[in-house]
Amino acid sequence: MNADEYASMLERAKDAIRFAQELSPSPIYDIKGVKNAAGLSVRTIRRRLMRLEELGLADYKRGKFTIKSEVVSQPHHVLRSIIPSLVSLKKARRFGRYYKPTDINFIKKNLPDGSIITLDYKVHELTGFQTPLDLHAYVDDMEDISRFLKSNRFREGRKGNVVLLPKIGSFDNLIERVFLDCVANGGRSFLDAAAIMLTHKDAIKTRVRFAGDTIWKVQEDMLPNDATH
Repeated sequence: MNADEYASMLERAKDAIRFAQELSPSPIYDIKGVKNAAGLSVRTIRRRLMRLEELGLADYKRGKFTIKSEVVSQPHHVLRSIIPSLVSLKKARRFGRYYKPTDINFIKKNLPDGSIITLDYKVHELTGFQTPLDLHAYVDDMEDISRFLKSNRFREGRKGNVVLLPKIGSFDNLIERVFLDCVANGGRSFLDAAAIMLTHKDAIKTRVRFAGDTIWKVQEDMLPNDATH
């Protein structure tokens, strides 16, 4: 994918993103309730949710949906910058064998040359912030490493702690890419993004919007780490 394709994806999703930005904050939405507040038909809302789901910005099931509000609320230049991360994360494949740290240790020892670790484990290496949960790795050949894992009794599903990602976009500035991955992933990873911004500000070119209380929380949680240096 190139810059024009990223811009095109964002253009196709602009109405859906605007719809998400205008929603009142809530951990979960009911489509019928939103219909009345937004003045849109259920069919239109579903269409916009489908666009958001294509980018991994929403999850819709049985009339209810969630939104990555901290992600969709970002300015246009940020959304454009995180398109490669969003697409990669949407294509992620999870694997697990014992569903314990031993799974992580195994993949660390057996990642192919050229693989790039991102999100939890890379953030912890960069900042010391938050105990990592899943190991996310960009790999050159998803099918090849998937076959290897399955031949070693790993199962593919939703609960595994080993996550493979296809390489999409630029990796020239690895710290910036990990930062953008964290922004795109939202939730817990959004706090990781704040931690990277606080500790590696000079390496970050994309100016992401963080709420003041997010920065305050991350700074407070990192104080014990700072005190040890």
